[in-house]
Amino acid sequence: MGGIGIWQIVIVALVVLVFFGRGRISEMMGDFGKGISSFKKGLSEDIDASTTKPSEPAGQIEPPADKSAAASETASAEQKDASK
Repeated sequence: MGGIGIWQIVIVALVVLVFFGRGRISEMMGDFGKGISSFKKGLSEDIDASTTKPSEPAGQIEPPADKSAAASETASAEQKDASK
């Protein structure tokens, strides 16, 4: 008891067929198939676009300047300003 048997499935299928009709179910499944096809086409176009277009290489990031060199440049600039 509690399991779904073949007769319950048949009854539910008949009720669905009566409510929607054979043409409406066929139309819905056709729309569902078109949606899946469109989704797959969109995915394949996205993959093709990303593999065929060469992407620009990432720009190089300059490493930070040496702190002692930067400090000496700052100190010499301050000395020049102070002497004026």
